[in-house]
Amino acid sequence: MATIAFIGLGHMGGPMAINLVKAGHNVHVFDLVDTLVQEVAAEGAQAATSAVDAVSDADFVISMLPAGKHVEALYVTGDQPLFDVVKRSALIIDSSTIDAATAQRVAKVGAERGLNFIDAPVSGGVGGAKAGTLAFMVGASEAQFAQAKPILECMGKNIFHAGDHGAGQIAKACNNLLLGVLMTGTCEALNLGVKNGLDPAVLSEIMKQSSGNNWALQVYNPYPGVMPGVPSSNDYQGGFMVDLMFKDLGLAMELSQQSASPVPMGSSARALFNLHKAKGNGTLDFSSVLRLYQDK
Repeated sequence: MATIAFIGLGHMGGPMAINLVKAGHNVHVFDLVDTLVQEVAAEGAQAATSAVDAVSDADFVISMLPAGKHVEALYVTGDQPLFDVVKRSALIIDSSTIDAATAQRVAKVGAERGLNFIDAPVSGGVGGAKAGTLAFMVGASEAQFAQAKPILECMGKNIFHAGDHGAGQIAKACNNLLLGVLMTGTCEALNLGVKNGLDPAVLSEIMKQSSGNNWALQVYNPYPGVMPGVPSSNDYQGGFMVDLMFKDLGLAMELSQQSASPVPMGSSARALFNLHKAKGNGTLDFSSVLRLYQDK
């Protein structure tokens, strides 16, 4: 049993922390929103009064925060940076989705101070977080990856060593670039079929068994009523927000500029999500981009 500090208990972080508790670990949790702390504490975690309090005796520190600026502030530049108080023997795992440059910069500062910081963003959505079936993309040394893997396996079923520090964030940017493209394409195809008289459930099954098959059709159908238990069948509530997809596609655009990599389809997908977001849909699940194609 390890003592684990978990910072950031939103839609993803909360279920991840609960799965660590279920695995038998001693989990100390903190979030700026106290109700989130109490929800996870009700499942057996220890509620901390601050991030500093949470990490005071932690063997592992896991963070799940909105953006790179929050990660850097938490560990390096804030009023009470955790790099000042965390044990030297602790492994720090940041599972936020941020830019690779910030992940590399924070890891470098940590290394200079004798601390181990790795990036391990996730894929699999809220459902995967709750079920403990997330995919982790890890940027770390071989030794750091080996140390992190048993902990990550309590929250996910596919743990990948993407490469050195920052590589996890690069892999995540590539994955979500493709996710944005395939979701907009799936919505486009479904809307085309429905507008021409097809049943969306029948068309979904045809494409799922044909060359158009993809993750959205298999487990996250964007058309309301076709698939139970997904956001499209719950008025697009829950899941992965449009705001977050737009942010992640922005990270991919930054990466493409830095490496002179053409991403015309990713750019088109980001423009569609930007338009959808501008119409007031930022807090809906990203599969709600289907509505852009409809007459509503």
